[in-house]
Amino acid sequence: MKLHDVRVHRSDENLARRDQLAWKIAEVATDPVEVTPEVAEMVINRVIDNASVAAASLTRRPVVSARSQALSHPRSTGGDGANVFGPDAAIRVSPEWAAWANGVAVRELDYHDTFLAAEYSHPGDNIPPITAAAQHLATLRGLSGLDLVRGIATGYEIQIDLVKAISLHEHKIDHVAHLGPSAAAGIGSLLGLDAETIFQAVGQALHTTTATRQSRKGEISSWKAHAPAFAGKMAVEAVDRAMRGETSPTPIYEGEDGVIAWLLDGPTAGYQVPLPERGEAKRAILDSYTKEHSAEYQAQAWIDLARKLHNQHPEILSPGAIASVVIHTSHHTHFVIGSGANDPQKYDPTASRETLDHSIPYIFTVALQDGSWHHVDSYSPERAGRADTLALWHRVSTVEDPEWTRRYHSLDVAEKAFGGRVVITLSTGEVISDEIAVADAHPLGARPFGRDEYVNKFRTLAADVLEADEIDRFLDLAQRLPELSAHDIGQLTIVARPGLLATAPMPKGFF
Repeated sequence: MKLHDVRVHRSDENLARRDQLAWKIAEVATDPVEVTPEVAEMVINRVIDNASVAAASLTRRPVVSARSQALSHPRSTGGDGANVFGPDAAIRVSPEWAAWANGVAVRELDYHDTFLAAEYSHPGDNIPPITAAAQHLATLRGLSGLDLVRGIATGYEIQIDLVKAISLHEHKIDHVAHLGPSAAAGIGSLLGLDAETIFQAVGQALHTTTATRQSRKGEISSWKAHAPAFAGKMAVEAVDRAMRGETSPTPIYEGEDGVIAWLLDGPTAGYQVPLPERGEAKRAILDSYTKEHSAEYQAQAWIDLARKLHNQHPEILSPGAIASVVIHTSHHTHFVIGSGANDPQKYDPTASRETLDHSIPYIFTVALQDGSWHHVDSYSPERAGRADTLALWHRVSTVEDPEWTRRYHSLDVAEKAFGGRVVITLSTGEVISDEIAVADAHPLGARPFGRDEYVNKFRTLAADVLEADEIDRFLDLAQRLPELSAHDIGQLTIVARPGLLATAPMPKGFF
């Protein structure tokens, strides 16, 4: 990896195009380096993972709404169109709308992969727009499954490299500002576009996907699921415009009125962004990790620890047995999803699912009481409103521990941690303390996810949604991803069992 110095430049400095971060991203995207076998295997895992969580969300309102919008934009000119999760594979829509609908389906349950460093990310959000572009142009351009794997590997590489170097949340900018450029780069890599075209697409995608983090603050709305889908949709449209010869604001990152100067660290800012050198394999996907539980990633380890404590200490499960629970954790966990956020909604049983998903006090309480976590039942109003849950929930607080913050930001994968230490004080005065560094499913966790776990996650979440033969068909296709033909790429979708989609009527809107 090469570290690239990125800073703000005055207009009269005339920063050369080849010295701009967007151009360097484009150069990575155009590098024809081979995809390594382990990267290809992980791409397959994440394609399966995305389909798992999309299947589980097919009848949820935001997903139904996004799907209804996509189906209002049938196959466009210039290609075959792209698939939407749920309907028959023969139904094709315009690719940017497929990216939109499938992006919402993938993100709705907050249940797919993650990478956390200077910024936060769900790099699996790259898969819907890149796949939609592949399905639309597969026949016209003779694309193969290996081309799709290459595009996805590029998308992961760019987003994760940006996340390692540039913090967005510190300035209350939503993390999808790194997704727009990465998806555009991934589509460019998929299609074999030249550096100039990808450069313009990256600039446009960044320019149109910067937004505030209010979507993840206070009463969190359904826009949380739509935000990455919007970035993916914008990436498809940006590539389309760039292919037609349209240009972007330049330099988009380094300009004196650009993103860094006015939205991030300001005119004196400087970053070191790691990117692969020419001929170096794109391996960033291997640094990311998926979720065993449907909850914000910082909650994964805490669910596992709560489950452990539930089994080891049955005496704490009686109502009133616990006087207080203090979670000692990282800055992010405390201030974003812990009591340090000062969001009263994080203790409100009537709060939205999206809000409870971002409440460590709620999640730890329910996981401790139940000894398990379910993507639907654990968030139900009935579950949130239980009297014993409310009593314990309000006794749970978080504090920042500098050591856990340091480990959270460590660049050493063996040391990097997303957990902390919990101190449970019982009504008798007895104290129970335990800690966890990473989730059980993490590559360094107690039960790391491998292919079998990804397949089992898909089978479990799809069991009530897809027919058994459809589950087998998709898994067979996905696990042969690098070998797929242009025709096969158009079958890389999931079709709901008969009658399922009709149980969630599509809302009416403008289209």
